[in-house]
Amino acid sequence: MSGQPLYDSAIVRETLPHGSPFLFVDRVMDVKLPDSIIAERNLLPDEPFFAGHFPGKPIMPGVLVTEALAQTCGVLLGLARKEKPGPENQPRPVFFLAGVNMKFMHPALPGDTLRLEAHLKKQYGALCLFDVAAYVRGSEIARGTLTLAEQK
Repeated sequence: MSGQPLYDSAIVRETLPHGSPFLFVDRVMDVKLPDSIIAERNLLPDEPFFAGHFPGKPIMPGVLVTEALAQTCGVLLGLARKEKPGPENQPRPVFFLAGVNMKFMHPALPGDTLRLEAHLKKQYGALCLFDVAAYVRGSEIARGTLTLAEQK
């Protein structure tokens, strides 16, 4: 995806409780509150996980691709809360509970830009079910369903 981000890393850091080296969303490229979001993450060659996964042929671990998708969902929930007035709608901590049927078709490599997409499928009180997918150079590399919960 090209173009200017809607929200930069400063807004992402305000919205998520994560910090370096465990923040996997760099910017938000598109959002349709409260239903969907597209975010990106640049995979720099000196990322700590590349050093050991796997030396000589580094790839981003699937669990970290899943975490990047979960953080993207968290950004969507946080931005949606910020748009609603009133103290009951202030941003709350969000916890990743489960990844269901995550499938990985291709690895993410150093130098790639991940495009992270999340669509809110259903919400049951504090539980939120998302359909998610990750892309590199327009090709899908991962897809699945994630469940997150907002702290009450």
